[in-house]
Amino acid sequence: MTELFREERLLIDGELVEASGGRTYENINPATEQVIGVAADASAEDLDRAIAAARRAFDETDWSTRHEFRVRCLRQLHVALLENAETLRPTCVAEVGCPIQATYGPGLDVPIKNVAEYADFLERYDGWSEEVSVKDPYGLGDSRRWIEREAIGVVGAIAPWNFPYEPNLKKICWPLAAGCTVVLKSAPQTPWSALNLGKFIKENTDIPAGVVNIITSLDAAIGEQLTTDPRVDMISFTGSTAVGKRIIEATAPLLTRVTTELGGKSPWVFLDDTPDLVASAGLAGAGICFNSGQGCVMLSRILVPKNSLGDVAAAVKEAMANVPVGDPMDMQTVQGPQCSEVQRQRVLDLIQVGVKDERSTLICGGGKFTAMKKGYFVEPTAFVCEPDATVAQEEFFGPVVCIIGYEDEEDAIRIANNSVYGLGANVSSADPERAKRVARRIRAGSIGINGGHWYGSEVPFGGYKHSGLGRENGVAGFEEHLEIKALAIPVKYEQ
Repeated sequence: MTELFREERLLIDGELVEASGGRTYENINPATEQVIGVAADASAEDLDRAIAAARRAFDETDWSTRHEFRVRCLRQLHVALLENAETLRPTCVAEVGCPIQATYGPGLDVPIKNVAEYADFLERYDGWSEEVSVKDPYGLGDSRRWIEREAIGVVGAIAPWNFPYEPNLKKICWPLAAGCTVVLKSAPQTPWSALNLGKFIKENTDIPAGVVNIITSLDAAIGEQLTTDPRVDMISFTGSTAVGKRIIEATAPLLTRVTTELGGKSPWVFLDDTPDLVASAGLAGAGICFNSGQGCVMLSRILVPKNSLGDVAAAVKEAMANVPVGDPMDMQTVQGPQCSEVQRQRVLDLIQVGVKDERSTLICGGGKFTAMKKGYFVEPTAFVCEPDATVAQEEFFGPVVCIIGYEDEEDAIRIANNSVYGLGANVSSADPERAKRVARRIRAGSIGINGGHWYGSEVPFGGYKHSGLGRENGVAGFEEHLEIKALAIPVKYEQ
């Protein structure tokens, strides 16, 4: 077995430490169901120390004003990750269950590349100060007026497990670029993907003690403690809509700033003039199998003209039959296991809801992938369904796609918007202008047109409706971590 690179200790106040009392919990490989090691199981006391360290590092040091120093620290972290990528790769696969081919993209390499882009962004960002005007609106004499932006303070970050390096690094590095300090609570299913970062920060960067603190724990109360601590100025959460709503409710009495990136039920609208519509829609449907469908913006609803519905369903079924499912360490594998037995059972339970629903018809899959004797595998699964069917409305976070027929363009737009979510979408058409027109009427935060790829560190990412509040990435995402201060001084003092 390949040696796994793992750090089992927490990062608190610049030190790699065990959880209080030496508590640990088991880390399980979802492809084999075997225990591959342990991670520190932090207590309320550990989190309290981490928050105190972050508060002190922000209030009592000049971290937030040393822009060039922060650039250097981010570049040091980038180099350390780049130099260790090949040792992290099998660890990521063993812990998450994502296919190793995905680590050459969003699973590992892209998040590492993005760390350098965060540093680049900080170097060119010019919004720290902005002149407004000197006119006198009240007859009190002219004043020079300007605004300054400064770091909001301590950020409590709560990350998901599906592509752990991407959110972990994003939730650490954007606040660092802004001058904030951070307490990261990682997903309990993927502890090493967070704790390994703590090791690199401690051993390979000049990031001061307390600026970054990393916590892993099985105790759900730890997340609630982080979100309700008055020393935390901002909560950045990625995860389910249900948990996001609870966080917003919990933080309301403190008026803590909250950004949430939540669930999705994203549509891919194939307009009736799409070239090779049946084949294209078939491949798009099978695309849900990438990373076992474990992505918030996965295109899980395929919308096609009703007169093509039968042919598209057959094409999706055929494409899914050819999806390589199996050992995630095999470079040919596209779909590995679900991240945990709990997640697999949730997917299987929702599939059964669809099987029993008169508004949906199972066309392939629907159960455990029994060709793999071990592991939390689910068959590639597809339904043909009505727009209001439960499976067309609920997020699976698994390899399950819904194919929905529409009457005309207006009906396609209506169905695309028939969701509490609004995270992403795709629109395909032979006419780019028509595709743009339809895209503008879909209420979603990110939309690809004819296969356009919108995701990147420079592009704001977030959703409408129940898909979240605020944005990550780009100028908009960066400035979520900043406060705006207005200043004025009489002109006579400037002369």
